[in-house]
Formats: sequence, C-alpha cells, structure tokens
Amino acid sequence: MKEWDVVIVGGGMVGASFALALRSTSLRVLLIESIPPDSAAQPSFDERTTALGNGSRQIFETLGVWPAMSGDASPIRSIHVSDAGRFGVARLDAQEQGVHAFGYVVPNRVIGRALWQALREATNVTVAVPAQLKSAAVRDDGVLLDVVIDGATERIRAAVAVAADGAGSVLRASAGIEAAVEDYDQIAIVVNAATERPHTGEAFERFTASGPLAVLPVTGGGYAVVWAVSPARAAELIALDEAGFAAELLHAFGWRAGRWTRIGRRNSYPLALTRAEETVSGRVVLIGNAAQALHPVAGQGFNLGLRDAATLAEMLAGASHTDFAPAAAELLEKFAAWRAEDRKGVTRFTDSLVKLFGSETPGVGLVRNFGLLLFDMSPAAKRALSRVSWGFAGRMPRLARGLPLE
Repeated sequence: MKEWDVVIVGGGMVGASFALALRSTSLRVLLIESIPPDSAAQPSFDERTTALGNGSRQIFETLGVWPAMSGDASPIRSIHVSDAGRFGVARLDAQEQGVHAFGYVVPNRVIGRALWQALREATNVTVAVPAQLKSAAVRDDGVLLDVVIDGATERIRAAVAVAADGAGSVLRASAGIEAAVEDYDQIAIVVNAATERPHTGEAFERFTASGPLAVLPVTGGGYAVVWAVSPARAAELIALDEAGFAAELLHAFGWRAGRWTRIGRRNSYPLALTRAEETVSGRVVLIGNAAQALHPVAGQGFNLGLRDAATLAEMLAGASHTDFAPAAAELLEKFAAWRAEDRKGVTRFTDSLVKLFGSETPGVGLVRNFGLLLFDMSPAAKRALSRVSWGFAGRMPRLARGLPLE
C-alpha cells in the first residue's frame, strides 16, 4: 500500500492551486484527477472566465504563476450595478478607491494551463491523471482510498485527504458529510461576445426580472456574459440564432456597451447553492465547491475556494513530514474554525443578493433601489465593498499577503 501525507481529489482550479501551494513543503503529495487538464472534456478549464479578486491575484503572484496569466487578464477598473426597469443604480471606480483594479477577468483555460505547467516542476507532488476515486474509508489514523488508475484499482493511504472534486464530491460523500442543496431554478447561459466598440474596463451587473446578468470585460475588447434565467427561458435563448440572441441580450442589457456584433458559442449550467454541513470529518477536509458552491452573481465562488486552499496549505506546512500524521487532525479542526467566518459571510452575501433582487414582493423593489442609491452616495460603503475582493472576513492567508507559507 502506497502512503502519502496529503492526497488531493480533484485537479481543477482550486485543487491544482492547493497542490501547487504545497510544493515548497516536505510533504508527500498525490493529486488525483479524472480528466487531463488539456482535454476538451475538462470542465474546469473551458472557455468560461473567472473574475479574480485582488487577493486571488496576489496568491497567484506569490505562487509564481501570475506572469503566465497576466497577458490574458483584463482588469476591472469600474463596476456598474443596475436594476432593470427601475431607477436604482450604483457605480464603483477603482481609482477612487486607490486600487489599480477591483479584479481581473481571466479565461479558465489560461488559469489551468499556468497551474499545471508549474505543477509539472513540483518535485514533491505526484500527479495521477486520468485517475478516479472509487471509494474512501475514514480511519482514526488516516484515510484509505481506492483509486482506479489505467483500469486497475489501487488502495492508498493518506494522512489527510482533501476533497477538491466539486459540488458533487465523491470524497465528501464517502466521508459521510452531508450537503444541503438549494436549487435556484435558474440556468446560467455563458457566452463570449463582442460589441461595436471595445470596452474600457467596466464590468456590469444588471438585475433583470428573469435573473442577474453579468457582463465582464475580457482581453481583445469583448465581454464575457453570464446570464441567469429560468430553465424555460434558457431553452428559448439557446435555440435562437446569433442575431436573435444578440437582440434579446440588447433588450435585457440595454445600450451601455453598444450593439452586440458577435456572439460566441453558448453554454449553459444549472445554478444551485450547495453547502456542506461541515468541512472536516476526521482526516478528510473540503475546499472549494466541495465545501460551498455558490451562485455566480457576485463572482465570489472561486475566490472563496482559493482562500480555502491557501489557508489549508499554510496550516499543513507548519507540520514537518515526520510529525505530520499525529498533528493532522488538530490542524484540520483549526482550519475549519479559521475559515468559518469567511465561508458563512460570502455565502450569505451571495445568496442574499440573488433572493433580494429576485423578489417580487410588493415594496421590495422600491427598498432595494433606494438602497442602491444610498450605496452610490456612500464613500464608506464603497470602500467596504471594494475590500471584499481580499476576503469577506477572518484572517487573510499568508499567500494573499505576498508571504511564503512559513
């Protein structure tokens, strides 16, 4: 039986980032991923984009992979928030808040390529791909995992097993950790598009009657569009030809970006809020979407998951290889306590936005629009919101402060 200090199940953006963070330690690390990172079937590294907050950019900078991403990163220099059909509007300007940008929009494939290229040089990280977790058994002294590699099942032991395998985590289920799932009854239509005039670094969040519509600047002058609508409406929009979809998008979004001139391939994803009842069970720990999968309305999901990864790496790095196993359980409990406030705060913030702006209760629309106007007039509120890109609450991990793990 092969033994490892840390086994990571899932090599998507959070799992790969966590593995990379551990490369500076003496820990023996195994990363298990079922789909090769450069495969067209790899869902983590497709043509979707991710809005990286400033804290996430700093983590990647500290890990040494930001230079490989920065050329494809489009800075968000301003944010425009509006409520369709109502008077409420709010604006945020990065320069007024004393920052270069509120964040950076980067294609997922670029993030994946940078992470996996760096992982190939990590001497203490072994990568098993394609490999798939079949089952796991949690013991007092570790976790036994049955992994299918090249059609054969191998049993391995981990002092710590890390679930980074998404909202439907197999490792989470094997560890007996329950997860509450709340279906938003929405489908996100994701598409890259261009308008008659290039963007100036402005991002838009427009709340419509059918759901939130995010329009984010990308390199090349175009936009990444994330449009949340009902399942029936999603089917209608996906069935339209390019001109028809462009017309519907213009009707929902308005003329702020000009006329839509090119619509890329449309992809759709069901939206739900998934929350694990606990993030640690014995020697199993959850990070990223395995712990919490959020609505994309505020672009906080990956940033929250990356802070999970950076914090866990920092805590595990404090234990050397020789005394790692005895200290692991206590370290994981400390990790869960450390991350609780940030997880709960971001989850509550994101979920509240979806429900507040989706509410049709009489009078709620008026209240939220006055709230937008008051926010627009409050420098203190704007400063507070601009700091969310560094983390919602709790202690900031060392990697996000530009410091090594230890």
